[in-house]
Amino acid sequence: AAKFDEALNQYLAGLPNLPEDDVPVGEDEAANEEVRGWGEPRDFDFEPKDHSDLGEALGMLDFDAAAKMSGARFSVLTGGLARLERALAAFMLDLHTSEHGYLEVSPPYMVRDEAMFGTGQLPKFAEDLFRTTDERWLIPTAEVPLTNLVRDAIHDEGAFPMRMTAHTPCFRAEAGSAGRDTRGLIRQHQFHKVEMVTVTTPEQSADELERMTGCAEEVLRRLELPYRVMLLSSGDMGFGAKRTYDLEVWLPSQKGYREISSCSNCGDFQARRMNARFRREGEKKPDFLHTLNGSGVAVGRAMLAVMENHQNADGSINIPAALQPYLGGMTKLERS
Repeated sequence: AAKFDEALNQYLAGLPNLPEDDVPVGEDEAANEEVRGWGEPRDFDFEPKDHSDLGEALGMLDFDAAAKMSGARFSVLTGGLARLERALAAFMLDLHTSEHGYLEVSPPYMVRDEAMFGTGQLPKFAEDLFRTTDERWLIPTAEVPLTNLVRDAIHDEGAFPMRMTAHTPCFRAEAGSAGRDTRGLIRQHQFHKVEMVTVTTPEQSADELERMTGCAEEVLRRLELPYRVMLLSSGDMGFGAKRTYDLEVWLPSQKGYREISSCSNCGDFQARRMNARFRREGEKKPDFLHTLNGSGVAVGRAMLAVMENHQNADGSINIPAALQPYLGGMTKLERS
């Protein structure tokens, strides 16, 4: 019987969350629905360069040096671009903490099996992760440590909604993406991201998803980046999500929109795996919490979007007003 239970649990652990009723049904991104958009793609009077060419011409982006020491899908940023990356992360954290009501957290970048199981990366997606020699995992997103902060506990209802944000490196093996985005910063083994996680009661989670998506949108608006919001179809959603909005930013070099943020309501899917519960006032029996996560936003992708959308014909890059205080008042990034 114990063997049967174990086999059953293994099987059940591999089943994804159930999409909400109004999520579009489809096999892939072709069935996604555009919810809204903001900003107009800029009309260039010159041929816009892609971020790799811009960065290399500035002398601030080096893929060759990175490849020599680390292999493919790594990069070295220097000077102004390294500073721009740092400025973007600081700007996002400040916005979410001072205006959006998120608590800043600095979490571990390595976690145990149980933490990865709790948020749904294990057992199904081990090949996408990096494992350490002492059997820990490098986090693929700050969603993992932030969400696991409420595991194995019964909390008071009054503690929610609990909104947290963190800026961390993220590590991904990118096992299934051979041949895709091999050039540039879009798909790296190591990248920085500012993550938002909200833990809340079942009654509040739908509203919290709309709120969280709006917080991510505000980042892009202040960076003056045209974007659209997509409701993901059943076939394009992540394993643990029951509803997901993707924010896609306009990239002139690709003449199209690319994902820069994903905001998901996981309902009680992760909470059940983590045994994260709360007790309503005046009730004995605890209920499972609801968890949400969203990128607010991916720092590298935000940087390359700023580079491409705000580039000049001479290869310099205009700094959006929102970032200038973080760059000592610098208004333009140019070759030194």
